[in-house]
Amino acid sequence: MTNRLRLGVNIDHVATVRNARGGDNPDPVRAAIMAQEAGADGITAHLREDRRHIRDEDMEGLKSAINIPLNFEMAATDEMQAIALRTRPHAVCLVPEKREERTTEGGLEVAMQDNALVHYIKPFQDAGTRVSLFVAADKAQVAASARIGADIIELHAGAYADAWAEGRWDERDSELAKITEMATYGHELGLEVHVGHGLTYDSVGPIAALPEVMELNIGHFIMGEAIFRGLGPAIQEMRARMDAARG
Repeated sequence: MTNRLRLGVNIDHVATVRNARGGDNPDPVRAAIMAQEAGADGITAHLREDRRHIRDEDMEGLKSAINIPLNFEMAATDEMQAIALRTRPHAVCLVPEKREERTTEGGLEVAMQDNALVHYIKPFQDAGTRVSLFVAADKAQVAASARIGADIIELHAGAYADAWAEGRWDERDSELAKITEMATYGHELGLEVHVGHGLTYDSVGPIAALPEVMELNIGHFIMGEAIFRGLGPAIQEMRARMDAARG
């Protein structure tokens, strides 16, 4: 197991700012190039069904502009499957999606729809695209992810991050214990383990220290910090904290 922890930078909210006013600025593709130059190991972008931030042309631009892996977050719909197969990213990450939510609120339900998902992900794997499933730190969901042949699980860290931010320390420790256990379990089942959602400079350390975790995907916090300190320095600070925690 390699010890280096990868950082995937989600650039969705650059597009959120652009879309608030319309036009072309700020450009999420430019942000991805800057993230790559600052040391990001990959770029994550979520093409939502309602196109609230990332747009179709952004995905095409990202694929052609960067030379680090592109992680295409998407709902498991026929429309998104067709776009992703045309775009041919390094990986697709299947996430649950509801129109009324502000951000992805929970993990994908894999255990109860494993038969449908095993057929849905096959075209990606046939095309050489890795498949990640964004799931709760729950044994049934992790086991189902392995059963259907996913390459990767990304464990949802939202409850852990929220508890940390709100000072609910017992809940934070409980959520960290779940992530720790499921990272080990997923690794034992042959899954590559990633973690994402809500991580900050303060909360990233205990997650980054888990040896089974190969990648963290972080976006909203980094983009917020970039307003005050610049995108490159914000990414480099996150990278430094990850590396320090990893030892």
